[in-house]
Amino acid sequence: MKAIRRLTVRPHLPDPLRPLSDLARNLRWSWHPETRDLFQSVDPGRWAESGRDPVRLLGTVPPARLAELAEDRRFLRRLTAVADDLDHYLTGDRWYQGRPGRLPAAVAYFSPEFGITAALPQYSGGLGILAGDHLKAASDLGVPLVGVGLLYRHGYFRQSLSRDGWQQEHYPVLDPHELPLAPLKEADGTPAHVALALPGGRELRARVWLARVGRVPLLLLDSDVEENDPGERGVTDRLYGGGSEHRLLQEMLLGIGGVRAVRTYCRLTGHAAPEVFHTNEGHAGFLGLERIAELCDEGLEFGSALEAVRAGTVFTTHTPVPAGIDRFDRELVARHFGPGSELPRIDVERVLRLGMETYPGGEPNLFNMAVMGLRLAQRANGVSLLHGGVSRQMFAGLWPGFDAEEVPITSVTNGVHAPTWVAPEVFRLGARQIGVQRAEDALSVGGSDRWDSVADIPDQEIWELRRTLRGQLVEEVRERLRASWRQRGAGTAELGWIDDVLDPDVLTIGFARRVPSYKRLTLMLRDRDRLTQLLLHSERPIQIVVAGKAHPADDGGKRLVQELVRFADDARVRHRIVFLPDYGMAMAQKLYTGCDIWLNNPLRPLEACGTSGMKAALNGCLNLSVLDGWWDEWYQPDFGWAIPTADGAGTDPDRRDAIEAAALYDLLEQRITPRFYERGASGLPDRWIEMVRRTLSLLGPKVLAGRMVREYVERLYAPAAEAHRAMDPDAARSLAEWKSRVRAAWQGVSVDHVETSAATASAELGTSLALRVRVDLGDLVPEDVEVQAVSGRVDSEDRITDASKVPLKPVGGPDLEGRWLYEGPLALDRTGPFGYTVRVLPAHRLLASGAETGLVAVPSDELVQAAGLLMR
Repeated sequence: MKAIRRLTVRPHLPDPLRPLSDLARNLRWSWHPETRDLFQSVDPGRWAESGRDPVRLLGTVPPARLAELAEDRRFLRRLTAVADDLDHYLTGDRWYQGRPGRLPAAVAYFSPEFGITAALPQYSGGLGILAGDHLKAASDLGVPLVGVGLLYRHGYFRQSLSRDGWQQEHYPVLDPHELPLAPLKEADGTPAHVALALPGGRELRARVWLARVGRVPLLLLDSDVEENDPGERGVTDRLYGGGSEHRLLQEMLLGIGGVRAVRTYCRLTGHAAPEVFHTNEGHAGFLGLERIAELCDEGLEFGSALEAVRAGTVFTTHTPVPAGIDRFDRELVARHFGPGSELPRIDVERVLRLGMETYPGGEPNLFNMAVMGLRLAQRANGVSLLHGGVSRQMFAGLWPGFDAEEVPITSVTNGVHAPTWVAPEVFRLGARQIGVQRAEDALSVGGSDRWDSVADIPDQEIWELRRTLRGQLVEEVRERLRASWRQRGAGTAELGWIDDVLDPDVLTIGFARRVPSYKRLTLMLRDRDRLTQLLLHSERPIQIVVAGKAHPADDGGKRLVQELVRFADDARVRHRIVFLPDYGMAMAQKLYTGCDIWLNNPLRPLEACGTSGMKAALNGCLNLSVLDGWWDEWYQPDFGWAIPTADGAGTDPDRRDAIEAAALYDLLEQRITPRFYERGASGLPDRWIEMVRRTLSLLGPKVLAGRMVREYVERLYAPAAEAHRAMDPDAARSLAEWKSRVRAAWQGVSVDHVETSAATASAELGTSLALRVRVDLGDLVPEDVEVQAVSGRVDSEDRITDASKVPLKPVGGPDLEGRWLYEGPLALDRTGPFGYTVRVLPAHRLLASGAETGLVAVPSDELVQAAGLLMR
């Protein structure tokens, strides 16, 4: 019989065991081994059956066992120690509290997904895992972050395979009462809600759930409440599900509702109000509109409120391709804003202008969430050095007249939360070298460029560690593969072969990620005979573990999964290559630690960062990757291998895949497998172990989420908070009025004449030229602008590269025609072809960069030809 209603019955813990509830409800247990060990000791069997989820565990332990533990003095001593450790972690000063200067009182961090733990499945892939690692690292560092997201009742999807290898999706219902969450409540005990107005007088209400991620509160909005109509109840049903309007409502709830949830949380708890709002990808971009509306209600007009909001906003873009950005039809957005809908006090045309693609190559009828994010943020960044450059090129149309390298998008390379992803065996090895506390600090806070203590670990210990982790992965793979085949309909009698799948002494390669086409899941299958030879080599075999989910609507991605599964099902190779369905955090933690090689072969430069190889590296796994994302930035031959790319414009996709697959096979055959299997005088693979050692000691400190969050604090959050404080209502009005005045007058600004003291087209290194520039400022004055000399080497097309910019000074007042004379020295500090030009930019003390307004005046083509501005 089927139940007509579902309830969650919570256990009654004896008084001595009450701290277990607090420990279970704070997700720090997901990265704190002592807390997990404590819960495991409650009931090892039920701990495994619960998926290592403390909340589920406590709901299944019999009262008799709880009573027994309440009398167990040894257990109670451990419980007290772990509870005291959590209290010290939550209340003690950490890195942030020891920093000089006035840092933000709080930062609100918005993301559409968060991967904290498998027990809270609210993530689909790298964006969510990165967001989860950001929160955990902020907690470890003491950064006063407030996370904001949505609570999806079906999460992403669970993946299984049909008998013929086709991906199947399943959407289990998640009950918030069975998750490590608590409802945010008003002072009278009623659940806290936020509400959005919808067209036609309807309303979208959402309940606010609270997850504790160490020191960081994470607010999750849930629309599945009785007050909503069925359509509105389903807004937060699935991550990345539904059509355009469904996605738009999700993003309005995340951005607008999220700001309202933060305000409610701060009101109810006394938490400091955020001075900085960080938008992790464009999905949460509407948060800026809600903050503008707040300021308009306080008396600011739209333009002034926009400047105030921009000052304290940071926007992070994660996609290197326009197709990865959410874009909505203009009319759909217009219908959800304005009179009778949300934010009626803001003119809908102003809302639309923030997101419209009003630049060359844009589609003027589409509302672009990333474009809105950039227009609403004074500071923006990509997620690796290469991706920062790609983003500047991709969004250069928003800053016409500027070279791509001057587009105000910087980069902060992603990192990973080491305490989450480092195997306990790896941590214990490090702790034996430098002590437990120093090892914890090294992984969570970071700060050093090298982990030199790794040099003192004997080769034998490193090799034994790697074999232990590889053996654990082999057992995990066999268990998961057996479960997968049973789901596919196989009987026990058919599965005896699984006992021989993988070998703990064979070079093991991992490949696990989402399955969009650009990640090229099946590149390894390009030459199947050659791959089979590598898998079955008599002396130097390899084995491969593959996992990944295709988006439910992506049949092309599902065909790639099926193609690989069918190859892995072949009886000749199935003991050497496996596909594991339902890739998630729990599986990933075994894959990253147990593999010897982490393979990544995207189409360059379409991998914005890619953090899976970082997690593998922290466990002594070597990377084998295309030079894309973070690997392009930090690759050294000491750490692994770079797959050569054939990314020239004239190479068609099929030929490119063939060339790069052949390069992959060559690396495996000629360089990687010989190094793994060669033995030195000690009987160990000395050269391989040295690469593992250098990966840990030199690459390890770079890939930490602690390093990443420290960079965000110092380079983005602190300046944004300072700008936020400076942008009081009077300053915001002044800046908005100044921008309006400058934009209206800019067509009257021009460079009229340029002359230099150079008499010839060559000069000696180290000398200086006297530069004189006459400019027409129209209705502006020198205080409104900066006149710059821009110089550097020139390429074959006379474009200045690696430019230096030097401000020139006005000399006297305007001449009879109203033009101003500027002068300054031009240092000839580089040999070879050298060029210079001049330009005029708007200048104001509250601008974050000279390119912020997108306005620039440069010499006309006729003036350039007359001036002879090149020196050779």
